[in-house]
Amino acid sequence: MIIQSHSADETFQLGEKIGKEAKAGQVLCLYGDLGVGKTVFTQGLAKGLGVEEAVSSPTFTIVKEYEEGRLPFYHFDVYRIGDIEEMDEIGYEDYIYGNGVCLIEWADLIQEILPDHFTRIEIRKDLEKGFDYRDIEIKEI
Repeated sequence: MIIQSHSADETFQLGEKIGKEAKAGQVLCLYGDLGVGKTVFTQGLAKGLGVEEAVSSPTFTIVKEYEEGRLPFYHFDVYRIGDIEEMDEIGYEDYIYGNGVCLIEWADLIQEILPDHFTRIEIRKDLEKGFDYRDIEIKEI
């Protein structure tokens, strides 16, 4: 399924809708270039889960935990991961196979340790359709 977003607000709202429908144990893998709106989407997802705290990308910590929503929310950013073993060091499997919702930015960098089933969300710009236009493809793997 491909959803068209014409603004950051629409991208946020899509994330919020997915967050409201998210289930315990769900893993969402988020793909897209720098500046496509991954953080905006993630902020919407967090709001849909009931997270009130400000959400930002955990680029230097790899994972941020948000426990106050209706489900625990674990936000990974693996962009700066140097070695896949770093994921073992942070207890990656406890998050992925736990009772929360995991969102992993730059998941292609850890493809070999992703679970068998996850939701792939790819955000792409199309500048011919406008500066704020995005195609957001959602696919169950």
